[in-house]
Amino acid sequence: MFYYVKGKVAHVAPNLAVIDCGGVGYACRTTSYTLSSLQVGQEGTLYTHLNVREDAMELYGFATENERSCFQMLIAVSGVGPKAALSILSATTPEGLATAIITGNEKALMVAPGIGKKIAQRILLELKDKLAKGQLPAAEESYGGTGITVIPQDKVSEATAALAVLGYQPGEIATVLKGIDLDGLTLEEIIRQALKKMVK
Repeated sequence: MFYYVKGKVAHVAPNLAVIDCGGVGYACRTTSYTLSSLQVGQEGTLYTHLNVREDAMELYGFATENERSCFQMLIAVSGVGPKAALSILSATTPEGLATAIITGNEKALMVAPGIGKKIAQRILLELKDKLAKGQLPAAEESYGGTGITVIPQDKVSEATAALAVLGYQPGEIATVLKGIDLDGLTLEEIIRQALKKMVK
C-alpha cells in the first residue's frame, strides 16, 4: 500500500519514528539502526511495510530497502512476529543477518533481546531451507544441469548467496564483487562493501 513515506521527522522514541507528510504524521515502528539515521526537524525517508491484523494496522519503516527486505523475510518465518523481527534488526545489520543465515550462526541472532536458541535455530533452518530450494530471490546455485541446489561454502559463493538473500540478482552481484578484496576481508565486510557499491 505504501512503498515509502518522506517528510519531516516530527518525533522519535524507542522503536518509533513519526514522519510528517503534508500535515499527516505517519507513526512507523522501526529499528535502532533506522532511528540513528533520523534527526527531528530534518527530512527523512522510510521504506515501509504495512502489517494488517484483525484488531490493528501498523506501519513499519526502515532507512533502507535492504532492512525492509530482511524484516519481511523474518516475519515470514513461522513464530516470528514484527516485534521479534525489529529486535533482531536492532541488534544486527542486514549484512550481518545475511551472513548469519549463510554461515548458520545462531549466536548472532541470540544477541537480540527476546530471541532464544529455539527461535534462532528456526529462523536459520527455515531461511536456509528456502535458500537451498531457491525460494529466496536468485539464491539457488545449480551444478551440471542437474537442478540440484546447495548452500555454497567458499567465501565468494557465500557472499553471492548472502547478497541474493538481500534480493540482488546474479548479474549485479557479479559486477559489484569485482574490485573487492575477497581474500583479505571477512564475509560480512565483503557484503558491507558490496552494499555500499550497490547504492552508489
